[in-house]
Amino acid sequence: MSMITQNIRDEMKKAMIAKDALKLNTMRGLIAAFTNELVAKKRKPDEELGDDEALAVIARAVKQRRDSIEQFKAGGRNDLAETEEAELKILETHLPAQMSEEEIEAVVKSKASELGITDKSKTNQLIGVVMKELKGKADGALVKKVVDGMFQ
Repeated sequence: MSMITQNIRDEMKKAMIAKDALKLNTMRGLIAAFTNELVAKKRKPDEELGDDEALAVIARAVKQRRDSIEQFKAGGRNDLAETEEAELKILETHLPAQMSEEEIEAVVKSKASELGITDKSKTNQLIGVVMKELKGKADGALVKKVVDGMFQ
């Protein structure tokens, strides 16, 4: 069993014992997302995801929460946004530490010089290369912001 999946299951049990409804629902949602990912990859639901696959599912859940928070705040539903923010904090504890903007900027500059990119025309290619290298360590929106800021 992958470490991440095992940790999620353990946290779900602890949340049940502690009667922490928010954490319990968040962990159950993640386990359901893991099962959905297995089915989407044409594997049996009783199999396990690898740690990389589990991290991708968690990252997707974090992105969904961020989008939901933005939408709820735009719609004036701060009560729903607060719930999403609480779930987001729980989910973020299961992701590896994210890189700072300065760290991302250093990687972007080295990749740009390595690839010989000096103008705006190939920013998408640069973003793709950087995201591939920083997979799971950096938020895509932040990488895009850094790359766009470099060529302005």
